[in-house]
Amino acid sequence: MKGSNCTSANMGGKFSSMDPMDVEVPKLQDMLERDPYLKPYEREYRRRYACFKDYIEKVNESGGGLDEFSKGYNYYGIHINADNSVTCREWAPGARALFLTGDFNGWNRSSHPYNKLEFGKWELNIPANSDGSSVIKHLSEVKVVVQTQNGELVDRLSPWATYVVAPPREEGFTYKQRVWHPQNKYQMKYPKVPKPKSLRIYECHVGIATSEGRVGQYKEFAQNVLPRIKKLGYNAIQLMAIMEHAYYASFGYQVTSFFAASSRYGTPEELKELLDEAHRLGLYVLLDVVHSHASKNVLDGLNQFDGTDSCYFHAGARGEHSLWDSRLFNYSDYEVLRFLLSNLRWYCEEYQFDGFRFDGVTSMLYHSRGIGQGFSGHYDEYFGLNVDTEAVVYLMLANYLLHDFYPNVTTIAEDVSGMPGSCRPVEEGGIGFDYRLAMAIPDKWIKLLKEVPDDAWDMGNIVHTLSNRRWMEKTVAYAESHDQALVGDKTIAFWLMDKEMYTHMSTVSDPSLVIDRGIALHKMIRLITHALGGEAYLNFIGNEFGHPEWLDFPRVGNNDSYHYARRQWNLVDDDLLKYKYLNNFDAAMNHLEEKYGWLHQNPAYVSWKHQEDKVVVFERAGLLFAFNFHPTKSYTDYRMGVDGSGEFKVVLNSDDPAFGGHNRIDTSVAHYTDPLGWAGRRNFIQAYLPSRTAVVFSNY
Repeated sequence: MKGSNCTSANMGGKFSSMDPMDVEVPKLQDMLERDPYLKPYEREYRRRYACFKDYIEKVNESGGGLDEFSKGYNYYGIHINADNSVTCREWAPGARALFLTGDFNGWNRSSHPYNKLEFGKWELNIPANSDGSSVIKHLSEVKVVVQTQNGELVDRLSPWATYVVAPPREEGFTYKQRVWHPQNKYQMKYPKVPKPKSLRIYECHVGIATSEGRVGQYKEFAQNVLPRIKKLGYNAIQLMAIMEHAYYASFGYQVTSFFAASSRYGTPEELKELLDEAHRLGLYVLLDVVHSHASKNVLDGLNQFDGTDSCYFHAGARGEHSLWDSRLFNYSDYEVLRFLLSNLRWYCEEYQFDGFRFDGVTSMLYHSRGIGQGFSGHYDEYFGLNVDTEAVVYLMLANYLLHDFYPNVTTIAEDVSGMPGSCRPVEEGGIGFDYRLAMAIPDKWIKLLKEVPDDAWDMGNIVHTLSNRRWMEKTVAYAESHDQALVGDKTIAFWLMDKEMYTHMSTVSDPSLVIDRGIALHKMIRLITHALGGEAYLNFIGNEFGHPEWLDFPRVGNNDSYHYARRQWNLVDDDLLKYKYLNNFDAAMNHLEEKYGWLHQNPAYVSWKHQEDKVVVFERAGLLFAFNFHPTKSYTDYRMGVDGSGEFKVVLNSDDPAFGGHNRIDTSVAHYTDPLGWAGRRNFIQAYLPSRTAVVFSNY
């Protein structure tokens, strides 16, 4: 498969050598009927599917089938067998020779050579000691020594290493591989959690989840943070920066060891315990997986593993990401596919993750890597020569595999381009993701907060941004994620209130118009995003209570400070501070969604977006949502169209004192529908809408 050209009509396989129009895609017509504008691109959909079928056929012919093929971790790497012998295997097609060295052989670099097998594979078998014990023991430190084609001996870590650790400071910064083979492995006690119908995701980072100026631990997170998440009404967590990355400040996006859970937070068994505790609490667990690129590190990464510029990556310029300064995978290579697909299976099998959020999908989909490319929405942008078909087909394979072997799985694409079909099943010709991140939404909120006074906000434009998504392709809506929290940007709370957050967030401090406005808009922005923006919702750790300041990991530029690489839980736990109000509203919003389930219902019907009044009204899941964004105007008996009939009562009100509001709404008042109709709806109700307030009504 190496060198096959998925970007042309012929990659050498049975299916791709056919006329694409003769390739059967089981449910392609479903997608073409849903969106007739895709019909001119039918040939391209069929060609991509042909490439996908050829990959599957190749795996079935020579890889033992997809199940065996995607469990490469059982074959490669270092394995201590039941009889305490050791088997080591690697794929290093460009190497002249391979050796294993470590504390087990006094760091002798030539005493344990690998035998060369076919197709660039290497194998080493080490018998048990005479007393039956293993030569290599739990936590033994090892390295793979690669002899390059010019005869040089270079040290590498196995790409399949399952545990790597940072050295003491005085020994440098290169991570060390240690064999993980504990006598007592953690045994999961609780089953996986069923896939939620409504996905409410708490995006989190174990390292920053402590108030102290240090790296947080898996055990602490399980004990201290998971209960908070559960109480807030989230039903899923998305763990970031788990795959080992030597540079902490990369936020986990410069992965060095793909199969190793980061040791800076604890051991692999402690991560399993965290997953088990999450499942006990009923939390679905997603892993932030980075298959879009890899760290350029050589001594403790994949780069130049076999002494060449290629191996796992494209050689030359195609294998370099100019913006991220990282390496790009060669998705057409048979062993690279095995490595990446096995990586997904590893986290499902070994750690019991429930699903994945794929990072950097836009970079994968296009040869331009999305750099400097704006996406207008014209379909030619998704089907031209700029599309990296090899990466598209890899993502099809990954989604097909995951959904086939794990029906309970969820996959999410971080893609700003909105490629049609990315969130439709592979059998329709789609890429197979369940959701795509609605990345335009946080961009819109930040732009408004930075550039536009809120009395000039365009209600129609806000509604368009929140509701503009492809029919039957689900999105994850969010007002802000980790991207908006990083140093160099500001969180929504900081954009709104940074001028007085340090002086007026006390409940006993003098009244502040800045803080009042900030708390009011923070709640409204979140609720309208939650209810109108998608089929799932995401929040970044701490942002639910308006965490002050930015996120900045220890690095040279800040004197290795942890001051901004932590979450100040003390702020929300202090009853004398106003952060509790935002936290309370976040919980109420999530619990209301749990009761009514708007995220898994059809998109909202927007009946009213009045620019002068600054009012937006819409219905979803039988609820009536009303937002008055006007800074000063409150409206008595504001008329709102509604399809339902009968008695409507307030079920959520951002002006409630429990949420830092001014208690201007009497929630005991019943609102009865009038059958004359309004705004294209069968009925209407009239209610009081105070300025900068969101109100949700229900008639059941």
